[in-house]
Parts: sequence; structure tokens; C-alpha cells
Amino acid sequence: MESSMFCYQCEQTLGAKGCVKSGVCGKNANVANLQDLLVYELKGVGFYGQKAIDKGLPIDLETHKFVVDAMFSTLTNVNFDEEHFVHYIKHADKIKEELKQKVADIPDNIPEAAIYRAPETMEDMLKDSKRAGIMVDENLDMDIRSLRELLIYGFKGMAAYAHHALILDKYDDEVHNFFYKGLAATLDNTLTVEDLFNLNMELGKVNFKCMELLDAANTGAYGNPEPTEVLVTKKKGPFIIVSGHDLKDLKLLLEQTEGKGINIYTHCEMIPAHGYPELKKYKHLVGNYGGAWQKQQEEFDGIPGCILMTTNCLQKPRDSYKDRLFTTSIVGWPDSPHIEEVNGKKDFTPIIEKALELGGFTEDEPEKKILVGFGHHATLSHANEIIEAVKSGKIRHFFLIGGCDGARPGRNYYTEFAEKTPQDTVILTLACGKFRFNKLYLGTVAGLPRLLDVGQCSDSYSAIRIALALADAFDCGVNELPLSLVLSWYEQKAVGILLTLLSLGIKDIRLGPTLPAFITPNILQVLVDKFGLKPISTPDEDLQAILGK
Repeated sequence: MESSMFCYQCEQTLGAKGCVKSGVCGKNANVANLQDLLVYELKGVGFYGQKAIDKGLPIDLETHKFVVDAMFSTLTNVNFDEEHFVHYIKHADKIKEELKQKVADIPDNIPEAAIYRAPETMEDMLKDSKRAGIMVDENLDMDIRSLRELLIYGFKGMAAYAHHALILDKYDDEVHNFFYKGLAATLDNTLTVEDLFNLNMELGKVNFKCMELLDAANTGAYGNPEPTEVLVTKKKGPFIIVSGHDLKDLKLLLEQTEGKGINIYTHCEMIPAHGYPELKKYKHLVGNYGGAWQKQQEEFDGIPGCILMTTNCLQKPRDSYKDRLFTTSIVGWPDSPHIEEVNGKKDFTPIIEKALELGGFTEDEPEKKILVGFGHHATLSHANEIIEAVKSGKIRHFFLIGGCDGARPGRNYYTEFAEKTPQDTVILTLACGKFRFNKLYLGTVAGLPRLLDVGQCSDSYSAIRIALALADAFDCGVNELPLSLVLSWYEQKAVGILLTLLSLGIKDIRLGPTLPAFITPNILQVLVDKFGLKPISTPDEDLQAILGK
């Protein structure tokens, strides 16, 4: 059974308006509609969860974990498996009823999402999904819808960070309780535009705490990232490419492949792993393969090795490598082999055996390396030199150029912008947007590389920490620093990060390559008036506006 859909949560949505037959990301209409129904169920969970919190009743960690994982599974390029969402909808329905029983006395005016009970079959779920679509209420005020969707997409992004922290046993009640508050708020018809705007700003602040939690989880488990040279060319031998963000899965795979003659490469969002002492100590973690996520179909085409997708950034696999692409955790593609966690453990034997069978690359490529590992700890260890270089005029300006990458034309802007930045400026970069220029040699300034790779979107906390520390050092606000943010966005983690930056009062952010389809003109004007948010233009024009010459 196939049907129509509506989704505009990512930057590449069709015609910058919305996907209506299938997603540009690769999801079919059934998956899109089941995702809508799952979010609808989670809003009901939020309603009862907030009632429980109001009564001082505890919500168990397993419920927190489910809400986070379920939200994360609806983020762009995570899971394309219809059966996965059927299972999640049933589980959400069960949790909703359990919370309802916990709360006991429920008022009469309950929203439909809280009353709704999911059917047993996918066919009936797809029929019911019509009640859950974004545009189901044609009479809803456009600005209210815009702010509700902005909140939902911010939650999807925050869920990704909370998921990774939870895997390493780090969680915070304030972070998790806000999911219930925010999800419940999207059902409350008494909330005004101002109320919802303020909730989005609150989400930004909570997301900052969530990213801080994840930073503590990663550095606690794997040490503080260190500047490290990473091989970006191929080595002879069997191999497994690890993509996504889950450092724990990478660590487990490194442990299980040690001594087996298999080279492990990171891919895309996993590249920061090379900077962590507890990961880079494995000698068979040999380098990084390929570029940004949207090039994987071409770069993985017919490769004589395996791929492990640990979180998002999955595209529809071509037949030439579908049998050697394995998923794990909440990632899924129909009929692709999936490695489950059983009793808290994962057995990577199937992917290890497949990699050995395929044989790998037959020869080494000439070596080329790039530098990663400039997280807040490493960068701020040079704070005195940086401050002195700014005071003496050796460093004129800092640019944070980063965010998501994607296939839409216009993203070459970020390559050109980086290339045209003057030699007395420093570029901080993070997330897969950096693959537009991270293999360029841009020289040094004041004894430091001009290009400092802070990490991936999961490491955005590092970039913010660096900016806040510099502001403290110069006894000024972040907006008074010689710092400009030039960001690219694609999916919902970028939405969460943008809300965090705005909630911290950071102004004059340039955003591209297009502005979100779910932001109405009125809401956009508020963001422009309040925060100076602006679209990118051309590298020359934007550099002229920033530097004044």
C-alpha cells in the first residue's frame, strides 16, 4: 500500500516546499506517514509524561530512552524500514497507556493524540496516519504550525545527542523531562506564537546542556581529542568503513577486529574518532574513507569491503554494495543485514567474515593526510597564543564555517568562502559541511593551522565553548568578538544547534544554502529582527560585509 505524504523537515525538500510522493532523502510515502504517526503517538506520550512530572511522579530511564530513540529514528537519513516504525508505534502506544494509568485522574479536555490507540496492522496504521500529518489541520494558523514544527525538528536533533550520551550512560532529568513538556506543548491550542517561540528558545538552552552532556560522555570514555594527522587515502588489505556518529560501536568493532588483519576506516561524521586517545591507539584504525554523506552511493559503489552504518547519514544502497552494508542501533534499510544488541553486547562476526571474504584493496595509494582533533580542550590550550595574536593584529578575524553538507547546488559557496578568507584569519570548522574544504591546505597564522577541525555536529558544543572562552578572555560578549558564523544546514540536528546558538543570543549568523521551508515569512522576520539571521549571498559579498574590505 503506497500513498501520498508531506514532509519538509530537511533542506533538500522538493522545490524548497515539501516532498509529497516520496522523500528526496529516499524514504517512501509509507515510511514518511508511519513516522508522522509515531511522532503523533509521542506527542500523546508527552501529554501524559508532563502530567506525571507535574504530579512529582518519576519516569523511568527506559521510557526516556525510548522517547529519545523513537524521535531520533524519524530524523532524516536514519531509518527507512517500515517494520521498524510499526514496532515503534506499538511500543509508543504501550508506554502512553502506562503513563496514563500512572497519572490516574485525567481532565476531560484531552487532545486526540493522547486518546488515540494504535491498531495492530501496518495497513490500518497507514490509514490512521492521515490524522497525524503536518498539514492535517488546514485551519491552523501558519505561524503556529511553523513554530510547532520547528520545535519538533529541534527535538529530533536533540534526541540524536541524547541518544549518544545515553549509550555511554550519561543522562540528565532536565534534558529528558523537557521532551515531555515540549511534545505536550505541540498539542496545546491555547499557546500563542510568543509562547511557542519562547519554547523553541528554551529547547535551544536545554540542547546546549544535552551537548555538554555528550561532550562529557565522549571525553570521559575516550579522552580529550588531540590534534592528529589522518590518512585520507587507501591502504592494501581487507577493510570495514564505519559511518555515522556512534563512537561506542566503533570501539567495539576495533576490539573485535584487532589482530585479524582488517583495516578500519572512518567515514563522514565518524572522522573525529581519530583524535580520541582511546580510539586512535588501535593501529588498524588506519584512516578516513571518502567525503560527505551524500557521496556514499558513488564512493561505496562496488567496493571490495564492508560498511557499518551506526547512526544517520544513510542513503539507499546500490545493488553493488547492498550485501556488504550493515546497519546497527536505530539505523535501518529493508533487507540490509542488521547487527542487533543482545543482552548489552554486539557481535560483529558477520561483517568481519564478509570483509575477509571480499579481500579489500589490492594496493596502497600514495599517502595524503589531513589534520583533525581541535576540540575545545586542544584549541583552548593555545588560548594565550591566540589572544596575543589577536591583540598584536596577526589574527584579524575568526570564521566558523560548518554544518551539514548536501547535494543541492550552491554548496560550493562554502568551498569558495574558505578559499577566499584572508591569510590573517582563522577558520573553525565542524560537521560534514567541512568536507567542502577540509582537504585544502590553507596555511598557518600565528603558529597555528588556519583551518582548525573542531569535530562533527555532535561536537558543536566545542565550538561554542571556544567562542565563550574567547569572549571571557577579551571581557566582551560573543557578538563583540571578531567572529562570524557561516553555517550550512540539511537536517534536524542543525535545527537544534541553530536554536542553541539563538538561545545564547548569538547574532548575525549567515545560513544556507536555502532557508527552511517550514519557517513562515512572519517567523523568519522575527528571527531577522531579533537575531540578524540572514541568508548567504556570494562569498565576495559576504566577506566584504564581514571584513569591510
